[in-house]
Amino acid sequence: MIDIAVLAVQGAFEEHIKHLKKHGVNGFELRQKSDLDRPFDGLILPGGESTVMGKLLHQLKMFEPLREKIRQGLPVFGTCAGLILLAKTIEKDDTVHFGVMDITVRRNGYGRQLGSFRRTAPMSPLGEIPMVFIRAPYIVSVSGKTEVLATIDERIVAAREGNMLVTSFHPELTDNFSVHRYFLDTMVRPHLSD
Repeated sequence: MIDIAVLAVQGAFEEHIKHLKKHGVNGFELRQKSDLDRPFDGLILPGGESTVMGKLLHQLKMFEPLREKIRQGLPVFGTCAGLILLAKTIEKDDTVHFGVMDITVRRNGYGRQLGSFRRTAPMSPLGEIPMVFIRAPYIVSVSGKTEVLATIDERIVAAREGNMLVTSFHPELTDNFSVHRYFLDTMVRPHLSD
């Protein structure tokens, strides 16, 4: 059984855990530093408030151990705020959280009028999938070995770099499991066989 830790200090973590369990994958809450002692095969950084999550990670002394695990190759999937946590650069903001992925992001990129919306659009290599955006960021630019996986209106909303996958949208709020399956099949399972 694959074990996926879902950061549960703040934000929409329950939906990821339900989504994983519904599809036969063990997801569990990562709430405090002692939870890091439990072995896990991948990590999900959910949506929420990235600034609050960053502060709590430091207060709970989870920040450095998690950043080190990611740097050492632990597969990680960041949605919405999780994308911001992984980014090396946040536009118009000097804050850097994990700072491990070669992307520049724009926080609340769609503004108030389009604060929340749904769209069906292609994501490589998955084809057309449903996408739910909630006050979403988007990726302004990528560099290095980062691969763009999806765009909406010429804005990057999904990308991958090595062991890291990010989406601006919330696949856990749909019935479609293909993004999580992509994370499991192309990142987590190969990591287990290394």
